[in-house]
Amino acid sequence: MARLPRLTLPGYPHHVIQRGNNRQPIFFDAADREMMWGLLCEYAKEHQVAVHAYVLMDNHFHLLATPQTERGLTLLMQAVGRRYVRYFNQRHGRSGTLWEGRYRNTLVQAERHLLPCMVYLDLNPVRDGLCNDPADFRWSSHGHYIGLRSDRLITPHPLYWALGNTPFARDEAYAELVREGIGRAEQMAITDSALNGWALGDADFLASLQQSTPRRVVKARAGRPVITKEAD
Repeated sequence: MARLPRLTLPGYPHHVIQRGNNRQPIFFDAADREMMWGLLCEYAKEHQVAVHAYVLMDNHFHLLATPQTERGLTLLMQAVGRRYVRYFNQRHGRSGTLWEGRYRNTLVQAERHLLPCMVYLDLNPVRDGLCNDPADFRWSSHGHYIGLRSDRLITPHPLYWALGNTPFARDEAYAELVREGIGRAEQMAITDSALNGWALGDADFLASLQQSTPRRVVKARAGRPVITKEAD
């Protein structure tokens, strides 16, 4: 069966995952992560992609980003992927592929899932045993959002600005969200939607979204039609 094209629409946040081939490391040290961060800064600006959150793990990385153009996210990931593989292979004396195929992504309903997705990214290093507190992991956007540092890669989403009227209030409100964490069901929904390419949102959002693209936005159930605007 032919694989579905990616679901990518300008103006919506997207959760992106890129993994190393066979789950091999794509970052060996701080210099590797610094290179990836720099490439993301360069190409996000060039291709008009607002990066709201990120985390650079050992064998994969996540982005939460809103492209302003139809091809922006694809162009960002292609440019970063090519440049980083050349750098990585040269620096570490290797050759061949680094990535586990093409990157995975899903479109996210901001009002319902954007902040939980940010928390999900922040807690990824804790879940993987890289740290006990997300504030101790340098290679994510968490430090930016709790006031520890200013990260030029980050463009906060309006929903973050709505957390408080002052920087301190926003920092505290977001830190509390991370301390509360997210439930298992939300965590699984965020993971599965990104890996399988189905949009993440409520029924009304998905029905409206389906009108914007001929590509199916949710997995069709046996004997049931694809969601349309008229569907309940």
